[in-house]
Amino acid sequence: MYSLLVGIDVSKEGFSVAGIRSGGEEAFSKAYGMDSKGFEELLKTVRAHCQEDSEVLIAMESTGCYHINLFSFLTSQGIRAMVVNPLLIANYAKLSLRKTKTDRKDAMTIARFLLDHHKEISQLSISQDIQDLRDLSRERESLSHLVSATKVEIKRVLRTTFPELETIGDIYTGVMLRLIQEYPSARLVRAAKLEGIKRLLKGPYLGNKLTYTAEDILQAAKVSIATVSPGKEIILQGKIATLLHLQGRLEEITKLLTEICESTRMDDLEILRSIKGVGPNTAAPFLAEMGSIKNFPSHKKLIAFAGMDPSVSESGQYIGASKLSKRGNRHLRRAIYLMTASVVSRNTCFRAYFQKRKAEGLAPQKALFATAHKLIRVIFAMLSQRTLFQAKESI
Repeated sequence: MYSLLVGIDVSKEGFSVAGIRSGGEEAFSKAYGMDSKGFEELLKTVRAHCQEDSEVLIAMESTGCYHINLFSFLTSQGIRAMVVNPLLIANYAKLSLRKTKTDRKDAMTIARFLLDHHKEISQLSISQDIQDLRDLSRERESLSHLVSATKVEIKRVLRTTFPELETIGDIYTGVMLRLIQEYPSARLVRAAKLEGIKRLLKGPYLGNKLTYTAEDILQAAKVSIATVSPGKEIILQGKIATLLHLQGRLEEITKLLTEICESTRMDDLEILRSIKGVGPNTAAPFLAEMGSIKNFPSHKKLIAFAGMDPSVSESGQYIGASKLSKRGNRHLRRAIYLMTASVVSRNTCFRAYFQKRKAEGLAPQKALFATAHKLIRVIFAMLSQRTLFQAKESI
């Protein structure tokens, strides 16, 4: 039982703090600077109002990057802290008819929210190890988006400088990227020597032989409808250099994320990977965003935490369409979506369930999310009971 609940409203330059007792009476309300002195003064204030660190629970809103150092400091000192979705606080504040808004009042609102709901939001408390995993997972996700966006830009420019190249082969393979970086237009390919093009096409192909030759590329360049644009040639070379850098960085982060997850969450990782279709690239982000399975009393809480619970609007005779609430952790939701797509593709049990839901009349996208719910129920049971996946004829 917590004897002191503390709300913190964080800004770039400082933070306001409000503490209340378990009975609801106000303990203190102060403001500090966002520096080491402010951190130490906060710690002294908190410890002056309780006997043990275990009696304190602190909450702060997610504020981009501003709350991270304070959160890390508190957890390193043995204080239990959690980061709360601002939407929860905003909705809670609407229960009051008073519209006065100051940093100190916001801190008190967070503290009172914590008093009323700390049992329901216990899963928001995470360790520094999980936070590190989560940071790596989100960096990997960001890099994946950048890689996809850069590929789109490369294709867009290439359709001006050498559109026929897309019909010859996959332009995103290593060998094709080397070729385009050296000769970013049909004009430059026509001016090149055949031996030079052949040289660029040599290399390891992971057991797959090229389906095109240097002669094919040269012939396509000769009949190309490409626009002559030296400026776009330079832009295309730069974008390919950027793509290669991003892909290399993505591989590094993926490897590091997997290694750390294996060293800190090996048992959980092995349980997830026992499901055919779930690999380290999807299991590690899922574990990083979920945290500990012990924080969730049921699979429904986990589904809601990911924002995959249904949201239905009903009033009188009106019944609105059901859709995802999307009010939870969007990064966890993405990890679940990618896992589900993979198991539907590779796991006969989950593919059968997906096909069954489609046969019952669900659209493919809704059938996929129904399968995602099924997957989460299975994963929750496996992690809670510490068992590996066992395929059945019907799930």
